[in-house]
Amino acid sequence: MTTRLNLTPRNLTLELAHSGIPSAAYIHIPFCRRRCYYCDFPISVVGDRLRGETSGTISHYVQILSQEIAATPALGKPLETIFFGGGTPSLLSSSQLAQILARLERQFGISAQAEISMEIDPGTFTLAQLQAYLSAGVNRFSLGVQAFQSELLQACGRSHDLNDIWQAVELFRQAKVQNFSLDLISGLPRQTLEQWQESLLKAVAIAPNHISIYDLTIEPGTVFGRYYQSGASPLPSDELTVQMYCLAQQTLTKAGYDHYEISNYAQPNYQCRHNRTYWENRPYYGFGMGAASYTNNQRFTRPRKTKEYSDWVENFIAAGGVLDCPQTPPEEVLLDILMLGLRLKEGVSLSALSQFGDDKIQQIWTCLQPYQHQGWIAMTGAIAQPFYAKGWNKVIGNMFYGENLVGDWRLRLTDPQGFLFSNVVLADLFEKLE
Repeated sequence: MTTRLNLTPRNLTLELAHSGIPSAAYIHIPFCRRRCYYCDFPISVVGDRLRGETSGTISHYVQILSQEIAATPALGKPLETIFFGGGTPSLLSSSQLAQILARLERQFGISAQAEISMEIDPGTFTLAQLQAYLSAGVNRFSLGVQAFQSELLQACGRSHDLNDIWQAVELFRQAKVQNFSLDLISGLPRQTLEQWQESLLKAVAIAPNHISIYDLTIEPGTVFGRYYQSGASPLPSDELTVQMYCLAQQTLTKAGYDHYEISNYAQPNYQCRHNRTYWENRPYYGFGMGAASYTNNQRFTRPRKTKEYSDWVENFIAAGGVLDCPQTPPEEVLLDILMLGLRLKEGVSLSALSQFGDDKIQQIWTCLQPYQHQGWIAMTGAIAQPFYAKGWNKVIGNMFYGENLVGDWRLRLTDPQGFLFSNVVLADLFEKLE
């Protein structure tokens, strides 16, 4: 039996955008041994000798972070996902991480089935430390490998070497880690296609549950931003980076990984639940220096400097945990839904777009139709009887010669061509809809 889909547009109540109560929390841990040459994240460099057990700076930050969490109003649901990002969260002691989790538990509650993820770098943890993180509640790790060639690790300023990578993998095995992801970067200076293929094959041989593939972006203010211009030698050419992207898609899908998001691949049942919160434009808490949050239809990013963040937390507590920022206007919500949702393999549900009215629907389709002819955009769903989709039935009906339609119809980028040209498609959408 088919389910009728009723997509009657609502008033711009933004019901789909903010009806959910946050059940996800991002925790920013800003400390690193050194700053990688491509990094523009809000971090504090502590060197090779300091870590959570020995650094007063880190201890003080954990205290301020805990104060922010305690001052944030709980909006109702226990947390289903928690993500410790950075920076290098594995510079925290296990007791500091447990302290943060205990504060989250007291303030919001944590579901028994929660996904608790932690970014962790090779060379920054021992077996005892890893076991303590697991005992504290972490059940998913993201290992920042980036490359399997010593010269490339050195070229991008990483603090670890190849021995650290293999030792980290062995420690995961000894600790019986059940769920871990591995990060790689393509498009590094002087990186060849042969090196990229080697990295992909070594990653597949390790058999992590999840692999993230990031194409290097040259950011202003970084070391790479001072040395290199995007598209210029010694960076790989645009043609070569396209080959790298396609090679990753072919290699990883052949190895059984689902290409579920532009930059992410997962074995069955191992997609990152936390990151899907972002891509599905659902609300989430954010805590820590430079962290972003999306609650009560308000997007807010905390200060990126330590002193400014500390001062902000003091003022936040004095204000009773109220964010001083406007609500996200409807036009920005629409752009967020498109920008984030089109990153996913399944794309954006038409029901999430219908609330914005027929005029916007027609604008979206007028913009996307040329890309559909090029094979970059696809519309997927089922044909059946009956179908109600004011605004969309004309668009979809014209594609299928007046057939009646049913189900969760979606707009999506094709893989790999649509994903490769996502920036072109999204830039056009933003220009047409703003």
